[in-house]
Amino acid sequence: MTEQTTLSRRAYLAGSGVAATAGLTGCLGIGGSSGRDSLSVAYMPIFPDLQYFVMEQEGYFEEVDATIEGQEFTDGPAIIQAYGGGELDVAMFGIVPSMIVIDRGIPAKVTAANIKEPMAILAHEDLQALWDEHGADAFAVWEEQKGRKFRFGTFPQGSVPDVLLRYWLQQEGVDTSTVDILEINGANAVWQAIANGEIDGSSIMEPVPTRADRANVPVSTFRLASEIMPGQPAAVTLMSDDVRGTAVATQFLEQHVRATEFIRTNPEPTASIVEEGIGMDADQALSALQGPLSNFVTDPREIENGTKIFSRFANENGQIDQQLSLDQIFDYSVYDSL
Repeated sequence: MTEQTTLSRRAYLAGSGVAATAGLTGCLGIGGSSGRDSLSVAYMPIFPDLQYFVMEQEGYFEEVDATIEGQEFTDGPAIIQAYGGGELDVAMFGIVPSMIVIDRGIPAKVTAANIKEPMAILAHEDLQALWDEHGADAFAVWEEQKGRKFRFGTFPQGSVPDVLLRYWLQQEGVDTSTVDILEINGANAVWQAIANGEIDGSSIMEPVPTRADRANVPVSTFRLASEIMPGQPAAVTLMSDDVRGTAVATQFLEQHVRATEFIRTNPEPTASIVEEGIGMDADQALSALQGPLSNFVTDPREIENGTKIFSRFANENGQIDQQLSLDQIFDYSVYDSL
C-alpha cells in the first residue's frame, strides 16, 4: 500500500479533522512503513482506559501499521511485572505505576494522558452534615458519635485513588491516623463495599460515583478531583523507548486523539462501548459520560500539575527511589508530532 493510499483511507475514515492530522503526518515523513509487525498493548477494564475500547470497537486500530495485540490486566502491579519482563510495548494504566516502571530503569516514557480529574471523594451523608458544622474536625466528631473511625475504602496504597485521598486529607489538615483507609482491589469491589455498608467513603473513579449517587445508599459524591488537585492525573499511555521512535507510535496517538474526540462528541454510542467493555449499564454510563468526572484528554501537558504532586507522593511513600521530574516522566515529541 502506498503512502497516498494510506492517507486517503485515513481521510475517509477519520473525517476532516484527523484527515488533516494524517496529511501533516505524511508531510513529516512519519507515514508509511512502521518497521514493526505488532504492538503489544496492556490495558485495564476501567473507565480511564476508555480510549482503548473505543479504538478497538470503532476499528481505529486498523489505521495503525502494526497488529495491535491487546492484553487485559486487572491491576497495575501485574502490568509493571509484564513490562519489566519485556512483554509489553505500550501500557494504558495509572500514572503512579508508570512512574515505577520508569524509576526501575525500564526504558519507557508517558506519551499521552487518557483522562484528567476523574476521581471523586465519596462520603457518608452523616459525615457531610458534620463537615458543614465542624469542617475537618468532622472525622473526630464522627468517631465520638459512632464509636469507631470513619472507614475509607479505595485501591491499595500508592494507587491513584489512594494518593488523591491522602493528598486531600493532608490539604484539609486531617491526620490519616484519625481515619481507617482500607485497601480494596477493583472498582466493583469498592462499589460492593459501599452498597453493603462496609465502608463510609472512598476515593474512586467512575462508574462508582454515578452508581452511588443514583442508588439508595447513604454514601455519595462529596468532593471532585478538580476541586482538590487541578490537572489530577490518572490513567496514561506509557510507551517503550523502541516504540516511541517509530511510525506506529504516532499512528497510535492519532487514533487515541480520534477516540478522545469520539468520547466527547458521541456520548450514547460511547455508553454502549462502556457497557460492553467495562460492564457498566449503558444508562448509567451515559450519566457518567455527561458528568464532571469524564474529562478525557490526550495532551500529556494537561496533567503536568498533578503529576508533580504524584511524583512527590510516590517518592515519599517509597514507591520510587527519586522524585521524578516531568522530563523524566514525559516524552512530548510523539504528541507534538501530530
